[in-house]
Amino acid sequence: MQLKLTRPICFFDLETTGTNVAKDRIVEIAILKVYPNGNKESKTWLVNPEMHIPEEVVAIHGISDEKVAQEPTFKQLSNEIYQMIKDCDLGGYNSDRFDIPLLAEEMLRAGVDFDMKSTVSVDVQTIFHKMEKRTLEAAYKFYCDKDLKNAHSAEADTLATYEVLLSQLERYPELENNIKKLSEFTTRKQSVDFAGFIGLNKEGEEVFSFGKHKGKKVHDVLEKEPGYFGWILNADFPLYTKKVLTQIKLSKLNNKLS
Repeated sequence: MQLKLTRPICFFDLETTGTNVAKDRIVEIAILKVYPNGNKESKTWLVNPEMHIPEEVVAIHGISDEKVAQEPTFKQLSNEIYQMIKDCDLGGYNSDRFDIPLLAEEMLRAGVDFDMKSTVSVDVQTIFHKMEKRTLEAAYKFYCDKDLKNAHSAEADTLATYEVLLSQLERYPELENNIKKLSEFTTRKQSVDFAGFIGLNKEGEEVFSFGKHKGKKVHDVLEKEPGYFGWILNADFPLYTKKVLTQIKLSKLNNKLS
């Protein structure tokens, strides 16, 4: 089985300091780039997160402060990583809810204008949960009949994720071997930002997905309560959410001026 690709797709996995997209940092990233002709290239980086890695997290992935003390920071690696994933689609395990939002945060902190307007993503976990509802280790055993060694190693998890997707395509004939279709299948809900604070209503208009303005159109809220925009920019929201909100505000302003 080979993926039918119109452009490269990068499967990737992150090991991090925690699970807070706005605050935590990457300590390891592995990327497996698959080309339309079937060729592959892979790269793994250890990353100095410039913050303490909690002991309970070290117990999961084994990456301690000492292990990454002499490694480059994400900012130092950002251009190399960006060049590898630029103009590619993305694939991962729980990537839509965690890995892609956190990667976007790190890119924006590093000054890289990371955007996914022309990119689709395939979350292999969503396919698995919709079909079988298990963990990555169980998915690897179920679909590939292999034991996942070195689980929570970014490189091992990334390769396993890619192999699981290939096996899923073989097992489920109703799944189309098309990255755009797989992306649509794995999308849990329509959101404009990665973290899900801004979604779309049935008419395709941006709406807030949280708080006192949940379900209200973003344009209406910003017009009636201008201070809400400043509150979000100064609060502890992900950088990509702030970027999207700023784009929405500017588009409204440009429409008024035109």
